[in-house]
Amino acid sequence: MDDWNVIALAHERSAAYGVTRSAAPDYDPLSRTELSGVLERNHILHSHAVPVMETLYEQIINTHHMVVLTDTQGCILHTLGDADFLAKADRVALSPGVLWSEQSKGTNAIGTAIAGQSPTIVHADQHYLLANNFLTCSASPIFDTQGKMLGVLDVTGDQHHFHRHTLALVRMSAQMIENQLMAATYPDALKLHFHSRPEFLGTLMEGMVCFTPDGRVLCASRSGLFQFGLSPAAMQTHTFSSLFGLPISSLMDHYRTAAPGLLRLCLPNGVRVFAKCSDMHLAGSPFHHASQQTRAASTHDRAAMPVHKERTERMPLSDLNMLNTGDPQLAATIAKLRKVIGRGISILITGETGTGKELLAQAIHNDSPRHAAPFIALNCASIPESLIESELFGYEDGAFTGARKKGNTGKILQANGGTLFLDEIGDMPLHLQARLLRVLQDRMVTPLGGTKSIPVNIDLICATNRQLRDMIARAEFRDDLYYRLNGLVVRLPALRERTDLDIVVQRILQHESEALEQAYTVAPEVMALFRHHSWPGNFRQLNNLLRTAILMTGEDHVIRQEHLPDDFLEDARVRLAQAADPAAGLAAETHHPATMEAIESEVIRKTLAAHQGNVSAAARALGVSRNTIYRKMQN
Repeated sequence: MDDWNVIALAHERSAAYGVTRSAAPDYDPLSRTELSGVLERNHILHSHAVPVMETLYEQIINTHHMVVLTDTQGCILHTLGDADFLAKADRVALSPGVLWSEQSKGTNAIGTAIAGQSPTIVHADQHYLLANNFLTCSASPIFDTQGKMLGVLDVTGDQHHFHRHTLALVRMSAQMIENQLMAATYPDALKLHFHSRPEFLGTLMEGMVCFTPDGRVLCASRSGLFQFGLSPAAMQTHTFSSLFGLPISSLMDHYRTAAPGLLRLCLPNGVRVFAKCSDMHLAGSPFHHASQQTRAASTHDRAAMPVHKERTERMPLSDLNMLNTGDPQLAATIAKLRKVIGRGISILITGETGTGKELLAQAIHNDSPRHAAPFIALNCASIPESLIESELFGYEDGAFTGARKKGNTGKILQANGGTLFLDEIGDMPLHLQARLLRVLQDRMVTPLGGTKSIPVNIDLICATNRQLRDMIARAEFRDDLYYRLNGLVVRLPALRERTDLDIVVQRILQHESEALEQAYTVAPEVMALFRHHSWPGNFRQLNNLLRTAILMTGEDHVIRQEHLPDDFLEDARVRLAQAADPAAGLAAETHHPATMEAIESEVIRKTLAAHQGNVSAAARALGVSRNTIYRKMQN
């Protein structure tokens, strides 16, 4: 339902309640004893909400706003706010113990959010009482783990400081309270955190599900329910096995390894997610005591494994298919990969930084017969040379000073049965290249400080942005290892070389839209800039640019030039100048000072003239700040 209909229906309800628009605010709060009783009945909500309210208030301090917490009847439990605005709020009885239901105050964000059980904005004269028309309010209900409303979180301020992004802050804060209540309600539960993007783990975007030791679902967070597409009641009919097609004992096994990484799981809708467990303390926790039961039942759990197999076989999506967005070069690469997947052929992925080499490696693994086994990645360039050996091969207890007690399982052994991905293989030290070659030839690995070789069965995928042949000529890379790695060499094209930019941008926006529950689009003039850009950072640069621009958009959620960073716009203008005048563009690209300044000055002069000297309008048209124009005009 759109905002206009929400307000119209709220006004109809207010009239039916007999509220008079010109009525004076009700200054009759609950008595101190009555308010104490209400606070006692809502003490769990109050205790978990107050710290979040303080954090929220820090984000809006000195903006003529206040933060309000109410119960399900609209009775205000607690407020925080700027002193100047609290004085105004007192004039309309925005204080603890006062009811702000629709029956009492007519249409207002708190009461209307309670009535509709959904986030609500009520701005200025949308309030039913004329006395409240100076307010702008954004409210979001707070729900318990069963989907029952517990209260409302609200930010109220002066209407002249209205901003729609305030509601997003309130919703996020309400969700934070819900997650804390969920953790407090089930302190001993196994808590699984998941999201399709690993960087969203630990944020409000992640989904969270609580399980009993035997794998029965206790509850799920709002984001978790959204990702599963289930109601709270439907969620409680499931188990870990029915949701992910794996026995709960698989979690126990995973967290018994020396260095458990992120889990890779598949939701019932076919979406693959990264996951991790909190409170998975196998020693001393209920899960430690339950693990023997779980182990004893492992035969029964394994009998359920065909469920996972069936899901995998009927899953309609392929990760490689998802990456194939219409570019002929990429399509040819994927076609080659399909012919060797699952045949024990080493794969070497080349391409510039940011072209998605690890994403392709993960897709290869997910489409291989080893998809249910681990995918272990190691970036050889991001780890100090002194640590790569122990990270890759592992070590025994006491292998060197500072070694972890009981040793450490290396990446190779962690990947046993699955896929090992070595990114930036060109940065691997020469002496370790020899050790890796022996492992690949003998299929045995010996941890540092150990005397026993352990059999290992892995598929190997490597990636590099360096020219390995040139490194071989300079004796910086072993030729025998190179020929062992390049069973199939594929190159990922740079973003500027691809023909599917429009589809790529659409995919990224669709993914962000699902995470933020809001659809975003790109204005045609911005897409024109995208097509002319060289994208030196490739997909990493495009992803970061779009994610930042999304936060800058207004009510229509359309990314325009003013939402893009200045450095990008300056690069884009150089490219456009080169397209229009190759000589001028070449001079600009080589940073000839006089020519560059002349081009910028001419562009600014013409833009200002087109906008009758209005600096703000010219800045918006050029997609830069007003300060940038002032600075350029002074040069």
